[in-house]
Amino acid sequence: MNVSNVAVIANRHKQDCERLEKDIRSRLEAEGVQVHVFSFFGKPTETPNLCKSDLIITLGGDGTVLYAGRLAAGCNVPILPVNLGSLGFIAWIKRNDWYAAYRAVVEDKLVMSRRMMLSVQIVREGITIHEYVALNDAVVSSAMLARIVNLSINISGSPLGTYKADGVIVATPTGSTAYSLAAGGPILDVDMEAMVFNPICPFTLSNRPLVVPGNETIELYVEMEQREKLILTIDGQEYLDLMEGDRIFLKKANYSANIFCSARGAFYQVLRSKFNWSGGPDA
Repeated sequence: MNVSNVAVIANRHKQDCERLEKDIRSRLEAEGVQVHVFSFFGKPTETPNLCKSDLIITLGGDGTVLYAGRLAAGCNVPILPVNLGSLGFIAWIKRNDWYAAYRAVVEDKLVMSRRMMLSVQIVREGITIHEYVALNDAVVSSAMLARIVNLSINISGSPLGTYKADGVIVATPTGSTAYSLAAGGPILDVDMEAMVFNPICPFTLSNRPLVVPGNETIELYVEMEQREKLILTIDGQEYLDLMEGDRIFLKKANYSANIFCSARGAFYQVLRSKFNWSGGPDA
């Protein structure tokens, strides 16, 4: 892969981030590569244009990758995720291994994982008021803690029912190991094209998570006479207040998040490691 322009998305809340920024800039500029660093502490306030970059290097945890994935949506710029956090489902590269991983990118030795993203459209009184993309999930819930919401669900025009629950999660395969998993949802292979529809603590216990093909459209309708204000959360990072009568349409986005991984089976290795799974006494 030819790399002449690199964007670094750096979460300075993470330890050693500033030192690593300087190391990346110094080493790559010495090789004639242009490096643009976009750093933030806390919630990012700028929206850098990444479409002129050949490669994005993220310094942080999985949340930093989610942020970069949304910024790069539609640009087709791949992401090399360096982990400065703790869990690291998506961000898998250790901080001291960043240059070796970079060289592997240049030498075409890393596998590209093309992650499905969600297109999220909010319609109010017949007018689209906002559109988002999500790499992990979209969540509709009460703005107050542990308050039941009422939502009607349609899948490609077919009514699924009216749900009374703490909320609803619609997750991508990437997001299936995040909030949706904690709420009892299934784990999907990250290279699948499917969505997980997952009610959060449903009032009716027979309401279970559902895996929906990626070519379907999930519609969430905010029923009238809600007890509390509802909010839409995108990847746990962006928020929108909802109103009664709003409709939220969720479907596969027209583009993917392109993230480098070490091998095709790396996802299963990460699952085994992070969840401490064991295949037997010698595993």
